[in-house]
Amino acid sequence: MNVFYHLPGLFEFYDLYKAFLPLFREHREYFYEWSEIGSIYGAPSDCLWGGGRVGFGDAEPDEVAALMKEYGISARLTFSNSLLREEHLADKKCNDLCALFEKNGDVPSGIIVHSDLLLDYLKAKYPGFYFVSSTTKVLTDFTRFEAELNRDEFRYVVPDFRLNKQFAKLNALSAEQKQKVEFLCNECCWFGCLDRKNCYENVSRKNLGENCEDHVCASPNAQRGYRFSDAMKNPGFIGIGDIQDVYAPQGFRHFKIEGRSLGSAVILEFLLFYMVKSEFQLRVREEIYLDSTLDLF
Repeated sequence: MNVFYHLPGLFEFYDLYKAFLPLFREHREYFYEWSEIGSIYGAPSDCLWGGGRVGFGDAEPDEVAALMKEYGISARLTFSNSLLREEHLADKKCNDLCALFEKNGDVPSGIIVHSDLLLDYLKAKYPGFYFVSSTTKVLTDFTRFEAELNRDEFRYVVPDFRLNKQFAKLNALSAEQKQKVEFLCNECCWFGCLDRKNCYENVSRKNLGENCEDHVCASPNAQRGYRFSDAMKNPGFIGIGDIQDVYAPQGFRHFKIEGRSLGSAVILEFLLFYMVKSEFQLRVREEIYLDSTLDLF
């Protein structure tokens, strides 16, 4: 059974993917045979509908769309702002992005969404997209998560990472429900965090241009920032062994890698860890690092 990874930084890490995707196509022997790229997600900087992270991607949308079309990869626009109002729906930049990506080749594009107001607008105006229920909803209650899975509007639902190991309930889902679950693998957030929703809302306010204080994270290790080594110790972490031995045999196929606010070098380590056979990781790393057009840090 193939596993599909949903990768971060559609606009943020365009240059990295421009170097990585040719390797993925031309040297499939470097990669696990069962690994596929399900989508690449993100939003440009100053994107009103953006959420989850404050976007900083500055790649030209036309070039991004062309790259996704060339390699037959689904582009996902991250429009997970939770605080949108009716007047925000007319935003020209976001509507232009929808018009560009709605029919971008043979592989459908998607939109990650939080707001039902925005979802209804997009369904009516841009019916060519599929929709993903955002992890910014912080679905930590399994009953609410299952209700979200049962919504016909969504092709995929990303639960809060703290549901990742609730195997008794996860394995009791129907085969159809399992196909819609998209696990967030490498979250570094404190497992005991009670303020995650407020953190996401702070990002939504910033994307709306509101003048607000930065969210102060209460995590014991907040000052360290994101470290993959810390994420691996998180009780909700899903490693490659978990995917192969636990999740895939139970019928789960979709896994989201976070990292939109991180540097290209860290994203490359995620790609190596999750997709590249160990004996070829150095070769892929060298191919990327020796590309003089890339600024990996």
